[in-house]
Amino acid sequence: MKIKSILLSLSMAILLVACAPKDADIEKEIAAKMTDMPGMQVSVKDGVATISGVCKDASCKESCEKIAKDVKGVKSVINNCEIASEPVVVAPVEISSDGTLSSSANTVVQSYSGVTATVLDGVITLKGDIKRDQLAGLIQSMQELHPKKVENQLTIK
Repeated sequence: MKIKSILLSLSMAILLVACAPKDADIEKEIAAKMTDMPGMQVSVKDGVATISGVCKDASCKESCEKIAKDVKGVKSVINNCEIASEPVVVAPVEISSDGTLSSSANTVVQSYSGVTATVLDGVITLKGDIKRDQLAGLIQSMQELHPKKVENQLTIK
């Protein structure tokens, strides 16, 4: 009888893990819900959503955070959105070349022990370990390099 209980518990745990939304799916859902907010970016790692971009006002910033929080599977939200001091004019997006991005990204990560950056097709992928209080600064520095996207695969200590 004890073995049946253990097997039942194990089966339920596996079922729960299998049903949990994946980071990529969560990211896509948040991005889809923010399509009317140009310039907003989102990345998700271990259920932690990081949103960034420039909002026209505080209400917009709060809306972005609420959208992310309301998506199933989001454990917490890091809101790096900035509020524009002037009306937001969305300029054409300029994406730096992979060579430029790679060089610049590697220069930035030198200041963050345990973090590496790779670049492929305009996407910067960050890997390694980082302290929570350093994450926002790193993500902002990477976005200032004008990549297509910043993939956050970092583990927060």
